[in-house]
Amino acid sequence: MRVAADAPITFGITGASGAPYAVRVLRAFCEAGTPVRLIISGYGLRLLAEETGITGTDGLKAATGDWSNIELYDSLDRGATPASGSAPSRGMLVCPCSMGTLASIAAGTSRNLVERAADVALKERRPLILVPRETPFSLIHLENMTRLTRAGATILPAAPGFYHRPKSIDDLVDFVAARILDHLDVPHSIGTRWKSGERQELQGTGDRGQGTAPNDT
Repeated sequence: MRVAADAPITFGITGASGAPYAVRVLRAFCEAGTPVRLIISGYGLRLLAEETGITGTDGLKAATGDWSNIELYDSLDRGATPASGSAPSRGMLVCPCSMGTLASIAAGTSRNLVERAADVALKERRPLILVPRETPFSLIHLENMTRLTRAGATILPAAPGFYHRPKSIDDLVDFVAARILDHLDVPHSIGTRWKSGERQELQGTGDRGQGTAPNDT
């Protein structure tokens, strides 16, 4: 089923550590005017307060900008719009994604609206981006991720790179946020994209120079 480019993205925020990533991505959605169906679990709200000092949805709104394209849903309402495959959607993001949420999506148990909406994304063959931050991963975590990847999800760990020489925590957060937005086809100007040769001035200092890709060994 083809979905219009201006259809909403469903965005779930759960109780895994990594709340700053969620805030940065939501701000980027607001800046791009992207329609979003936002679902925040109870533990997601708790982590926002603990890790960013943002209290409640009013605080999140103040930190992220214009919410004219944001529709907020109760995480316990499994009958809300994101729970139906008949509701058009460009896909879904869960960021951060707790291991409990990831396991439930892998098992298809749909205990709440975040998990049901993710189940819908899989069955409708829509993009599903899951951003775990847990470390290290247990075999159970890895098997759940493998199962979800086979079902069509993208596992995008909150693992920032360092080849762009970050100078602040914000730079690290931006790196992950940019990768998330790229996978959802949301236009943005966050961070610096790698281009071979653009760090030539650093040759001889131990940094990568012209022609060296960030994944070379």
